[in-house]
Amino acid sequence: MQRVPLYGEGFKRDPYPLYRELREAGPVHPVRFPSGVAAWLVTGYRAAVETLADGRLGKDHRRGNEGWRRLASIMPEPQHSRLQVHLLHQDPPRHTAMRGLLTEAFAPRRVAALRPGFQRIADGLVDALPERGGADLVAGFAALFPFRVLAEVIGLPTELANDFDRDWGKVVQPVGPQDPRRAAYERRLRELEGYIARVVERCRAEPDGLLHRLVAAHDAGELTRAELDSMVFQLLVAGQEPVTNQISTALVALLRHPEELARLRAEPALLPRAVEELLRYDSAFELTTWRFLAAADDLHGTPVPAGDSVIVSLCAANRDPERFPDPDRLDLGRTPNPHLAFGHGIHFCPGAALARAELRIALGTLTARLDGLRPAADLDALDWTPAVLARGVDRLPVAYDRRR
Repeated sequence: MQRVPLYGEGFKRDPYPLYRELREAGPVHPVRFPSGVAAWLVTGYRAAVETLADGRLGKDHRRGNEGWRRLASIMPEPQHSRLQVHLLHQDPPRHTAMRGLLTEAFAPRRVAALRPGFQRIADGLVDALPERGGADLVAGFAALFPFRVLAEVIGLPTELANDFDRDWGKVVQPVGPQDPRRAAYERRLRELEGYIARVVERCRAEPDGLLHRLVAAHDAGELTRAELDSMVFQLLVAGQEPVTNQISTALVALLRHPEELARLRAEPALLPRAVEELLRYDSAFELTTWRFLAAADDLHGTPVPAGDSVIVSLCAANRDPERFPDPDRLDLGRTPNPHLAFGHGIHFCPGAALARAELRIALGTLTARLDGLRPAADLDALDWTPAVLARGVDRLPVAYDRRR
């Protein structure tokens, strides 16, 4: 069986031609990831929605067969057991109970109440940019804004927030056992585990906040220590790195389409629709995490063995012409826009309301306050993050006439 490779600089820079080719050929395809993992990729919108809601598919890693475990358990023990039992790798009823602990913290009404604080954070970061000339909007804004917002939302004390090393977020990028970067990868893991231990001890004494409530749930016997550490891991990494990436992909899209950037600046009321279109057009969550069939079965006309990994391409689904007219065109006024950037079904992103608020504030602030915003480097030469499941750029040099 010929498996399609889902890696390489060209693919990461622009995966959409390959996704179009696969989508036109059918809904399910045998693919291979950089680690050597063989998987089944779902590409069309209808197939994606059905797969994401398919009760036969589970996310618990114990469902994976030996072939998958041998190559896919990139995170070594003991960290794999201690940091990989978070929501993304749980099935009901455990998933339901754990997710319920997060609901209040990320509820739309709470996010709305915190928006003025988020705006102050965004304005402070823009105030720190050079008054004229230009800047790297990843280093100067996108890499900082989501974590500072997240710290406020989850109740991470300032001194611990200041100690967080963004380099630790690279533990979600594939570094196999034979990779020369393996030693640095394992060092990051150990350092992050140590940091999580500090967070747990410090937040046990806090009077309130999501982190305090998670520690209290563990102390009351509602969470195992591995579940607690995994949920803190998920919040610190998955809670902010995807938003950093989404800000960067949105800015790249706007810089590639100066007419749409000018439209957004001229029509600030367009911002909510614009954010939805930018999420659809180039989602930071390119692929979902693994799913598995407990028994061999048919998936959209393709036989899939038990324990083989099934992945859904959210980016491919979001460019499906059967659901989105002229899907490769960026249209900031597009409506309706039922994109899948936050997933679908029981694993729909619990932080979607927060992410939407962050994106509206980030993009609204940058486009309004940086006059003459334009690329300062060849957009085709940008370095895209090598993370398997995610899209984003590590640097985004821009020029502007003045900072308002």
